[in-house]
Amino acid sequence: MLLLCNYYVTYRCNAYCEFCHFGNHDDFIKTPFAKLEDFKSNVAQLSSLGVKFIDLTGGEPLLHKDIHLMAEFAKNLNMQTSITTNGLLYSKFAEKLAGKINLLHFSLDSPDEEEHNKIRKVNCYNHVFNSIEIAKSLGEFPDILFTVTNETYKKLPQMYEIALKHDLVLIVNPVFSYFGNPGLSDEAMDYIEEFAEGKLNIYLNNAYLKLRRSGGNNISKPLCKAVSRVIVISPYNEIILPCYHFGNERVPIDRPIKEIRETEKLKYYKKMEGRFDFCKGCTVNCYFEPSFAFPTNSYAIASLPSKLKYSYNKLIKQKLKKKNLSNLELH
Repeated sequence: MLLLCNYYVTYRCNAYCEFCHFGNHDDFIKTPFAKLEDFKSNVAQLSSLGVKFIDLTGGEPLLHKDIHLMAEFAKNLNMQTSITTNGLLYSKFAEKLAGKINLLHFSLDSPDEEEHNKIRKVNCYNHVFNSIEIAKSLGEFPDILFTVTNETYKKLPQMYEIALKHDLVLIVNPVFSYFGNPGLSDEAMDYIEEFAEGKLNIYLNNAYLKLRRSGGNNISKPLCKAVSRVIVISPYNEIILPCYHFGNERVPIDRPIKEIRETEKLKYYKKMEGRFDFCKGCTVNCYFEPSFAFPTNSYAIASLPSKLKYSYNKLIKQKLKKKNLSNLELH
Protein backbone atom coordinates (compact mmCIF):
# COMPACT_ATOMS: atom_id res chain seq x y z
CA MET A 1 0.00 0.00 0.00
CA LEU A 2 1.59 3.24 -1.19
CA LEU A 3 1.51 5.90 1.53
CA LEU A 4 4.20 8.44 0.78
CA CYS A 5 5.86 10.15 -2.15
CA ASN A 6 9.31 11.65 -1.69
CA TYR A 7 9.33 14.05 -4.62
CA TYR A 8 12.76 15.52 -5.30
CA VAL A 9 11.87 18.78 -7.02
CA THR A 10 15.59 19.58 -7.34
CA TYR A 11 18.94 18.25 -6.19
CA ARG A 12 20.39 21.75 -6.00
CA CYS A 13 21.04 23.35 -2.63
CA ASN A 14 22.20 26.71 -1.34
CA ALA A 15 23.85 25.22 1.77
CA TYR A 16 26.71 22.75 2.26
CA CYS A 17 25.75 20.81 5.38
CA GLU A 18 28.44 18.59 6.85
CA PHE A 19 26.12 15.61 7.37
CA CYS A 20 24.35 15.83 4.01
CA HIS A 21 25.37 14.30 0.69
CA PHE A 22 23.89 17.29 -1.16
CA GLY A 23 26.74 19.33 0.31
CA ASN A 24 28.80 18.20 -2.71
CA HIS A 25 27.48 20.67 -5.26
CA ASP A 26 29.79 19.77 -8.15
CA ASP A 27 27.29 17.31 -9.62
CA PHE A 28 23.99 18.54 -8.17
CA ILE A 29 24.34 22.10 -9.45
CA LYS A 30 24.04 20.73 -12.97
CA THR A 31 20.78 18.90 -12.35
CA PRO A 32 17.42 20.17 -13.62
CA PHE A 33 14.36 21.27 -11.74
CA ALA A 34 11.29 19.05 -11.91
CA LYS A 35 8.90 20.26 -14.59
CA LEU A 36 5.57 21.50 -13.26
CA GLU A 37 3.57 19.64 -15.91
CA ASP A 38 5.32 16.37 -15.04
CA PHE A 39 4.73 17.01 -11.35
CA LYS A 40 1.01 17.57 -11.83
CA SER A 41 0.60 14.48 -13.97
CA ASN A 42 2.54 12.29 -11.55
CA VAL A 43 0.89 13.58 -8.39
CA ALA A 44 -2.61 13.25 -9.84
CA GLN A 45 -1.82 9.62 -10.63
CA LEU A 46 -0.36 9.02 -7.18
CA SER A 47 -3.47 10.45 -5.56
CA SER A 48 -5.60 7.98 -7.50
CA LEU A 49 -3.29 5.20 -6.30
CA GLY A 50 -3.96 6.11 -2.69
CA VAL A 51 -0.88 8.17 -1.77
CA LYS A 52 -1.82 10.43 1.16
CA PHE A 53 1.48 12.15 1.96
CA ILE A 54 3.93 14.01 -0.26
CA ASP A 55 7.26 15.40 0.84
CA LEU A 56 8.46 18.17 -1.48
CA THR A 57 12.15 17.74 -1.01
CA GLY A 58 15.60 18.32 -2.44
CA GLY A 59 18.28 19.75 -2.21
CA GLU A 60 16.62 22.92 -1.07
CA PRO A 61 13.00 22.71 -2.32
CA LEU A 62 12.47 26.47 -2.19
CA LEU A 63 15.00 26.90 -4.99
CA HIS A 64 12.21 25.69 -7.29
CA LYS A 65 10.33 28.73 -8.59
CA ASP A 66 7.05 26.79 -8.79
CA ILE A 67 7.22 25.18 -5.35
CA HIS A 68 4.09 27.02 -4.18
CA LEU A 69 2.13 25.80 -7.22
CA MET A 70 3.28 22.25 -6.54
CA ALA A 71 2.22 22.48 -2.91
CA GLU A 72 -1.15 23.93 -3.88
CA PHE A 73 -1.77 21.23 -6.46
CA ALA A 74 -1.03 18.42 -4.01
CA LYS A 75 -3.04 20.06 -1.24
CA ASN A 76 -6.05 20.39 -3.54
CA LEU A 77 -5.89 16.62 -4.01
CA ASN A 78 -6.26 16.28 -0.23
CA MET A 79 -2.68 15.15 0.20
CA GLN A 80 -0.76 15.98 3.36
CA THR A 81 2.18 18.12 2.25
CA SER A 82 5.55 18.65 3.87
CA ILE A 83 8.61 20.82 3.21
CA THR A 84 11.89 21.05 5.09
CA THR A 85 13.91 24.20 4.40
CA ASN A 86 17.00 25.97 5.67
CA GLY A 87 15.01 29.21 5.71
CA LEU A 88 17.20 31.18 3.31
CA LEU A 89 14.40 31.62 0.77
CA TYR A 90 11.31 31.23 2.94
CA SER A 91 10.54 34.96 3.11
CA LYS A 92 10.29 34.97 -0.69
CA PHE A 93 7.66 32.20 -0.75
CA ALA A 94 6.00 32.58 2.66
CA GLU A 95 2.74 34.22 1.54
CA LYS A 96 2.47 31.98 -1.53
CA LEU A 97 2.94 28.85 0.59
CA ALA A 98 0.64 29.91 3.43
CA GLY A 99 -2.10 27.34 4.00
CA LYS A 100 -0.58 24.89 1.53
CA ILE A 101 1.95 23.08 3.75
CA ASN A 102 0.74 20.77 6.51
CA LEU A 103 4.19 20.06 7.89
CA LEU A 104 6.57 22.98 7.55
CA HIS A 105 9.99 22.26 9.03
CA PHE A 106 12.79 24.76 9.56
CA SER A 107 16.19 23.13 9.98
CA LEU A 108 18.23 24.29 12.97
CA ASP A 109 21.38 22.35 13.79
CA SER A 110 22.53 24.16 16.91
CA PRO A 111 21.32 26.81 19.37
CA ASP A 112 24.63 28.56 18.74
CA GLU A 113 24.73 30.82 15.68
CA GLU A 114 28.37 30.23 14.89
CA GLU A 115 28.07 26.46 15.18
CA HIS A 116 24.90 26.27 13.09
CA ASN A 117 26.42 28.36 10.31
CA LYS A 118 29.62 26.31 10.45
CA ILE A 119 27.65 23.07 10.01
CA ARG A 120 25.65 24.55 7.14
CA LYS A 121 28.67 26.38 5.68
CA VAL A 122 26.42 29.36 5.01
CA ASN A 123 25.04 32.12 7.23
CA CYS A 124 21.45 31.01 7.66
CA TYR A 125 20.93 30.95 11.45
CA ASN A 126 19.09 34.27 11.61
CA HIS A 127 17.06 33.34 8.54
CA VAL A 128 15.60 30.42 10.49
CA PHE A 129 14.28 32.65 13.26
CA ASN A 130 13.07 35.26 10.79
CA SER A 131 11.24 32.49 8.93
CA ILE A 132 9.62 31.28 12.15
CA GLU A 133 8.26 34.74 12.88
CA ILE A 134 7.00 35.21 9.34
CA ALA A 135 5.33 31.79 9.32
CA LYS A 136 3.59 32.39 12.65
CA SER A 137 2.40 35.83 11.51
CA LEU A 138 0.71 34.08 8.57
CA GLY A 139 -1.04 31.59 10.84
CA GLU A 140 1.35 28.75 10.08
CA PHE A 141 2.50 26.20 12.66
CA PRO A 142 6.07 25.28 11.73
CA ASP A 143 8.39 22.86 13.50
CA ILE A 144 12.08 23.12 14.28
CA LEU A 145 13.97 20.15 12.87
CA PHE A 146 17.16 19.34 14.76
CA THR A 147 19.39 16.78 13.03
CA VAL A 148 21.27 15.37 16.00
CA THR A 149 24.89 14.27 15.60
CA ASN A 150 27.53 13.00 17.99
CA GLU A 151 28.89 16.54 18.08
CA THR A 152 25.62 18.32 18.86
CA TYR A 153 23.44 16.00 20.95
CA LYS A 154 24.30 17.72 24.24
CA LYS A 155 22.79 20.93 22.84
CA LEU A 156 19.34 19.32 23.02
CA PRO A 157 18.30 21.16 26.25
CA GLN A 158 19.06 24.52 24.64
CA MET A 159 17.24 23.53 21.48
CA TYR A 160 14.26 22.55 23.60
CA GLU A 161 14.28 25.98 25.24
CA ILE A 162 14.19 27.61 21.82
CA ALA A 163 11.21 25.47 20.83
CA LEU A 164 9.40 26.36 24.06
CA LYS A 165 10.13 30.05 23.62
CA HIS A 166 8.52 30.01 20.18
CA ASP A 167 5.80 27.49 21.18
CA LEU A 168 6.90 25.05 18.50
CA VAL A 169 7.52 21.32 18.31
CA LEU A 170 11.16 20.30 18.25
CA ILE A 171 11.67 17.35 15.92
CA VAL A 172 14.71 15.37 17.01
CA ASN A 173 16.08 13.77 13.85
CA PRO A 174 18.85 11.26 14.64
CA VAL A 175 21.53 11.42 11.94
CA PHE A 176 21.89 8.12 10.10
CA SER A 177 25.08 6.47 8.94
CA TYR A 178 25.35 7.37 5.28
CA PHE A 179 28.05 8.80 3.02
CA GLY A 180 30.67 8.43 5.73
CA ASN A 181 28.54 9.59 8.67
CA PRO A 182 29.10 7.23 11.62
CA GLY A 183 25.56 7.52 12.98
CA LEU A 184 24.80 8.15 16.65
CA SER A 185 26.81 6.65 19.49
CA ASP A 186 25.09 4.70 22.26
CA GLU A 187 25.85 7.56 24.63
CA ALA A 188 24.16 10.06 22.32
CA MET A 189 21.08 7.87 21.91
CA ASP A 190 20.78 7.34 25.66
CA TYR A 191 21.07 11.08 26.25
CA ILE A 192 18.42 12.22 23.75
CA GLU A 193 16.02 9.44 24.71
CA GLU A 194 16.24 10.31 28.40
CA PHE A 195 15.87 14.03 27.78
CA ALA A 196 12.91 13.69 25.40
CA GLU A 197 10.96 11.42 27.75
CA GLY A 198 7.67 13.01 28.79
CA LYS A 199 8.23 16.35 27.03
CA LEU A 200 5.19 17.28 24.96
CA ASN A 201 6.99 19.68 22.65
CA ILE A 202 9.58 17.13 21.50
CA TYR A 203 9.03 14.61 18.72
CA LEU A 204 11.49 11.71 18.87
CA ASN A 205 10.51 8.48 17.18
CA ASN A 206 11.87 5.90 19.62
CA ALA A 207 11.65 3.23 16.93
CA TYR A 208 14.61 4.95 15.23
CA LEU A 209 16.73 4.39 18.32
CA LYS A 210 15.46 0.82 18.77
CA LEU A 211 16.44 0.13 15.15
CA ARG A 212 19.93 1.56 15.64
CA ARG A 213 20.52 -0.39 18.85
CA SER A 214 19.56 -3.62 17.12
CA GLY A 215 22.08 -3.01 14.35
CA GLY A 216 19.77 -1.53 11.73
CA ASN A 217 17.86 -3.36 9.05
CA ASN A 218 18.36 -7.12 9.06
CA ILE A 219 18.34 -8.39 5.47
CA SER A 220 17.20 -11.86 6.57
CA LYS A 221 14.20 -10.36 8.40
CA PRO A 222 13.82 -6.94 6.74
CA LEU A 223 11.84 -4.13 8.30
CA CYS A 224 12.13 -1.72 5.37
CA LYS A 225 9.10 -1.01 3.17
CA ALA A 226 10.85 1.47 0.87
CA VAL A 227 9.23 0.16 -2.30
CA SER A 228 5.77 -0.99 -1.21
CA ARG A 229 4.92 2.08 0.90
CA VAL A 230 7.10 4.80 -0.66
CA ILE A 231 7.61 6.08 -4.17
CA VAL A 232 10.61 8.26 -4.95
CA ILE A 233 10.53 10.58 -7.96
CA SER A 234 13.55 12.51 -9.21
CA PRO A 235 13.84 15.89 -10.97
CA TYR A 236 14.55 13.87 -14.12
CA ASN A 237 10.97 12.49 -14.00
CA GLU A 238 11.98 8.98 -13.07
CA ILE A 239 11.19 6.54 -10.27
CA ILE A 240 14.24 5.64 -8.19
CA LEU A 241 14.49 2.05 -6.93
CA PRO A 242 14.58 0.74 -4.31
CA CYS A 243 15.07 4.15 -2.61
CA TYR A 244 16.87 7.42 -3.21
CA HIS A 245 19.72 6.84 -0.79
CA PHE A 246 20.75 3.54 -2.34
CA GLY A 247 19.27 4.06 -5.77
CA ASN A 248 20.13 1.00 -7.81
CA GLU A 249 17.91 1.70 -10.80
CA ARG A 250 16.01 4.59 -12.34
CA VAL A 251 12.81 3.99 -14.29
CA PRO A 252 11.63 6.79 -16.63
CA ILE A 253 8.01 7.78 -16.15
CA ASP A 254 7.09 7.30 -19.80
CA ARG A 255 3.76 5.59 -19.18
CA PRO A 256 1.12 5.53 -16.43
CA ILE A 257 2.64 5.01 -12.98
CA LYS A 258 0.11 2.29 -12.25
CA GLU A 259 1.46 0.31 -15.20
CA ILE A 260 5.04 0.81 -14.01
CA ARG A 261 4.08 -0.39 -10.53
CA GLU A 262 2.70 -3.59 -12.05
CA THR A 263 5.81 -4.49 -14.08
CA GLU A 264 8.02 -7.44 -13.25
CA LYS A 265 10.82 -5.05 -12.37
CA LEU A 266 8.73 -3.37 -9.67
CA LYS A 267 7.55 -6.73 -8.38
CA TYR A 268 11.18 -7.77 -8.07
CA TYR A 269 12.09 -4.67 -6.09
CA LYS A 270 9.07 -5.11 -3.83
CA LYS A 271 10.11 -8.69 -3.19
CA MET A 272 13.69 -7.59 -2.47
CA GLU A 273 12.96 -4.48 -0.38
CA GLY A 274 15.24 -4.52 2.62
CA ARG A 275 16.96 -7.67 1.38
CA PHE A 276 19.71 -6.29 -0.85
CA ASP A 277 23.27 -6.44 0.49
CA PHE A 278 23.35 -2.63 0.71
CA CYS A 279 20.22 -2.76 2.91
CA LYS A 280 22.19 -4.43 5.71
CA GLY A 281 22.29 -2.20 8.78
CA CYS A 282 20.34 0.62 7.09
CA THR A 283 18.76 3.22 9.41
CA VAL A 284 17.64 5.88 6.90
CA ASN A 285 14.76 7.69 8.63
CA CYS A 286 13.01 8.63 5.37
CA TYR A 287 11.95 5.04 4.77
CA PHE A 288 11.54 3.62 8.25
CA GLU A 289 9.01 6.29 9.20
CA PRO A 290 6.46 4.91 6.69
CA SER A 291 7.73 1.36 7.27
CA PHE A 292 6.60 1.67 10.90
CA ALA A 293 3.26 3.26 9.99
CA PHE A 294 1.10 0.35 11.14
CA PRO A 295 1.39 -1.42 14.53
CA THR A 296 2.45 -4.76 13.10
CA ASN A 297 5.73 -5.25 15.01
CA SER A 298 7.60 -4.00 18.09
CA TYR A 299 9.22 -1.16 16.12
CA ALA A 300 5.89 0.17 14.90
CA ILE A 301 4.51 -0.07 18.44
CA ALA A 302 7.57 1.81 19.76
CA SER A 303 6.83 4.63 17.33
CA LEU A 304 3.19 5.07 18.38
CA PRO A 305 3.64 7.29 21.48
CA SER A 306 5.67 9.86 19.56
CA LYS A 307 3.17 9.92 16.70
CA LEU A 308 0.25 10.42 19.07
CA LYS A 309 2.08 13.19 20.88
CA TYR A 310 2.95 14.93 17.62
CA SER A 311 -0.60 14.59 16.34
CA TYR A 312 -1.87 16.24 19.51
CA ASN A 313 0.48 19.17 19.01
CA LYS A 314 -0.26 19.60 15.32
CA LEU A 315 -3.99 19.05 15.36
CA ILE A 316 -5.49 19.80 18.77
CA LYS A 317 -3.24 22.68 19.79
CA GLN A 318 -3.46 24.29 16.35
CA LYS A 319 -7.25 24.18 16.43
CA LEU A 320 -7.27 25.69 19.91
CA LYS A 321 -4.92 28.48 18.86
CA LYS A 322 -6.97 29.27 15.76
CA LYS A 323 -10.14 29.32 17.85
CA ASN A 324 -8.53 31.68 20.38
CA LEU A 325 -7.30 33.96 17.60
CA SER A 326 -10.79 34.06 16.07
CA ASN A 327 -12.30 34.96 19.45
CA LEU A 328 -9.78 37.77 19.89
CA GLU A 329 -10.60 39.16 16.45
CA LEU A 330 -14.33 39.11 17.24
CA HIS A 331 -13.78 41.07 20.43
